[in-house]
Amino acid sequence: MITEEGIVLKERSVGEQDKFIDILTKTRGVIEVCVKGAKKITGRSGSSTQLFAYSRFCIDQRGERMYLNSAEPIHIFYGLRDSLTKISLASYFADVLRYCINPERQNEDIMRLFLNTMYFLENGRRDEKLLKAIFELRLMSDTGYMPDIVACRNCGEFEPQELFFCLKSGGFYCSDCFVGKENDDYIKIKLPVLSAVRHIVLTDFDRLFNFRVSESTLSRLSYVSEQYMLAHIERNFQTLDFYKSIT
Repeated sequence: MITEEGIVLKERSVGEQDKFIDILTKTRGVIEVCVKGAKKITGRSGSSTQLFAYSRFCIDQRGERMYLNSAEPIHIFYGLRDSLTKISLASYFADVLRYCINPERQNEDIMRLFLNTMYFLENGRRDEKLLKAIFELRLMSDTGYMPDIVACRNCGEFEPQELFFCLKSGGFYCSDCFVGKENDDYIKIKLPVLSAVRHIVLTDFDRLFNFRVSESTLSRLSYVSEQYMLAHIERNFQTLDFYKSIT
């Protein structure tokens, strides 16, 4: 018997009564679990296996397949259903995790990142664009793609007022050193955006969500974080396209 805390990222019906659920766990990455008789389960047990349920799962492993034995809810993110943009953004986050996270890359920081992002999203206590940027950049950092944002790669300038950030390498050049390097891999940004990126990827987790930026900085930060993540995982997501279409 395996006991794991996790959050349901996706559910798929199988036949008339059963379903499969993908669960992000603390120690095993994303696992697929079969829920037998799912449509007959009601009450707390039923809510434990629905989309975006954070629960404690007891799982039987039979060969390579996992089957749910029982589940107890810890927190159900019901508030996400109040808003189409909230549920769409959460679905995008879930798709990214299902694609990126395997047992070799999993750690408790990723679970903590997702749960905290979902908490702020559910309660509307942070701007959605800010949560999106934090999730994308911190996830990339936690999975081995931390950008190199310490200083200009040529002259070592720490706080250039204007700079060019490279999507592929994660480094940057100040505007004085960028001459002759123009190509599509670089995005022009200003110091407040760089400062926000530094906060997201370098700060202690307890302070991760505790910062504010101007609307113009936030819009640019959201664009940079999205492009950086997509450049490194090399795929697009329909859930992201849908979220952008409604916002």
